[in-house]
Amino acid sequence: MTEKDTHPSSTHPPLPPTSEDDQFARLRLLRSRRVGISTYKRLLIEHGTAQNALAALPQVARAAGVESYQVCPEGVVHAELKAARAIGARLVAFCSSDYPAPLKELSDAPPFLWVLGETSLLKKPMIALVGARNASSLGTRMARSLARDLGAEGYVVVSGLARGIDASAHLAALTTGTIAVQAGGVDTIYPAENTTLAEDIAAKGARISEQPIGLQPMARHFPARNRIISGLAQATIVVEAAAKSGSLITARDALDLGRDVLAVPGHPMDARASGCNMLIRDGATLVRNASDVLEALAPIAPAAAPELPMQAPTRAPKDRRTLQETAALHQQILSRLGPSPLAEDQLIRDLGAPSAAVAPVLVELELDGVIDRAPGGLLTRAS
Repeated sequence: MTEKDTHPSSTHPPLPPTSEDDQFARLRLLRSRRVGISTYKRLLIEHGTAQNALAALPQVARAAGVESYQVCPEGVVHAELKAARAIGARLVAFCSSDYPAPLKELSDAPPFLWVLGETSLLKKPMIALVGARNASSLGTRMARSLARDLGAEGYVVVSGLARGIDASAHLAALTTGTIAVQAGGVDTIYPAENTTLAEDIAAKGARISEQPIGLQPMARHFPARNRIISGLAQATIVVEAAAKSGSLITARDALDLGRDVLAVPGHPMDARASGCNMLIRDGATLVRNASDVLEALAPIAPAAAPELPMQAPTRAPKDRRTLQETAALHQQILSRLGPSPLAEDQLIRDLGAPSAAVAPVLVELELDGVIDRAPGGLLTRAS
């Protein structure tokens, strides 16, 4: 079993947890080895209940070539629940009324979230504010200004509790509402230098995580965290970001969901601004202040509409590709490439798009390491 299992037609679990026993069984199923979110959903659909899925899991594992498989021991889940009670964390299930509605639009929405702090913030309109860890002085000032002013307009500021832009945004929004999405367990503070800030967020805002209590974050957990940040928010604002950074992953996740992406421009010679400048080039809304953000999101007023409909991204001028068009072209290109070489001119003919539109995208994908170019203009998808 892997995360490459076929997704069910619905992202919703077939049955909501109806009792503490069922919720315990669901959490135990999710914490079992080799059971990711897509496998979890498939098992619930195929077997009806979490208890039935747990009973069938060893046989399913054997069919997949995994011998001597054991499901997550009950004691592990009891220990996680006990640790959560000790710190005052609350478990919010997908089908709970407290589960944030925008997050349900993710195909891999977390079945459970641990919440430490004010759960009511999860039902308010949110804006994500992300950026570089090694942020400049101007960048942190901009993050504070945006977070403060957007908070005053009724938005909850969501970020990732990292140093730099994230920390500045959280700090400025403490009094109006902020949510920190953590890569590890909700009780595990990373980086340690943000311990005091994390404690303040738990007291005045909320810290959330899909990971088990006590889990130390690893590199692979951060992209998963980023999808939650963008999934919670109506819009994602990038303040400073390098050309290849986690902030751009968050922006792409937002784009995939059809959410607004906005960016603060920077000097072309500053590597920390290159990612933002690329986003603006590709159609992201340029942000100078909170007024630009509010104008891009108009006519929605958070005070009048607690649960916001998602706005269509702002269109770029006709001679420029929007972020949505760029993402669609990326997908079309990658779907046609594999390990066997394909001539660039043949790919362009297959796409039915102008060479001038495709060539720059091929360069972007090559620089990102997604595709490889061989002599003679032959292209392959990177392994």
